[in-house]
Amino acid sequence: MNSILEQLAGVLEQRKQADPAGSYVATLYHGGLDAILKKIGEEATETVMAAKDRDREKIICETADLWFHCMVLLAYEGLHPRDVIDELDRRFGLSGLEEKANRGD
Repeated sequence: MNSILEQLAGVLEQRKQADPAGSYVATLYHGGLDAILKKIGEEATETVMAAKDRDREKIICETADLWFHCMVLLAYEGLHPRDVIDELDRRFGLSGLEEKANRGD
């Protein structure tokens, strides 16, 4: 797995013990699931807006923000980016329609 994801996951775990007065991530953890989900929603919207504007730099920056906040959610729930990578690996080579049918959605 990408070492930056590993490094970031480690920092996010450490921030669980941090003082919210000195850590943005700690403030999200302190705010609970609703605070984290609100940020994910905001970042998803900003990513969509950047894509609609066809602004490549903004797409990159907003996607980075979205991924970051999704990683905060993973850490909050006791999950690791590796869990998502493993799921993507499991799906690799399946058609999207086949994968969706296997989930029963």
